[in-house]
Amino acid sequence: MNKPRLIYFDAPVSRGEECRLALHLAGVDFDDVRIKVADWPALKERTPYGGLPVLELPGVPALAHSNAILVLIGRRYGLHPIDDVEAARHEGMMQHVEDLRAKVSPTLRMPEDQKKAAREGLVADYLPAWARAAERNIERGPFFGGDRIHVVDLKIYMAVRWFNGGKVDHIPATIFADYPKLTGVFNAVSDHPGVKGWYAR
Repeated sequence: MNKPRLIYFDAPVSRGEECRLALHLAGVDFDDVRIKVADWPALKERTPYGGLPVLELPGVPALAHSNAILVLIGRRYGLHPIDDVEAARHEGMMQHVEDLRAKVSPTLRMPEDQKKAAREGLVADYLPAWARAAERNIERGPFFGGDRIHVVDLKIYMAVRWFNGGKVDHIPATIFADYPKLTGVFNAVSDHPGVKGWYAR
């Protein structure tokens, strides 16, 4: 292996896609390894923690968990704050996105009637509370920390995009429409030339 390999499922979503975007924005030439769901069980026990994404770098053990991967990329390529307090603030927001995923993801495997009830409950309570907290922590914009894009913005973008597409049953596509800072980050990332370049390939 003479260049980084990012391993994730064969889908432009979630934790893997935000890491792909980070590597692309950093200008890193990497192997985008996409795993079919059917092949995942055979691979699972060979990953550091039994999950994806995994980043393989020449000469070092494989790295896992999207926040760890994003922070490494960010530190190496100027996409994460140098100031330790500001970096911790960004990492707190990144964990906030992971908290959201941990709350919503279990509903993917529920029977339809349970899924509907669970997601309606999230719409009534958790999702607005999550968005309010995100809104409190975003600075003046357009990005989370101000004028420059960082890896945290890619994570926010992927989380908001998940719902904006209207494909999460029983959760309105407009769930975050009343939160201008949160949607502002989403729009700023969508309009970023590097992000546009990734999707124009």
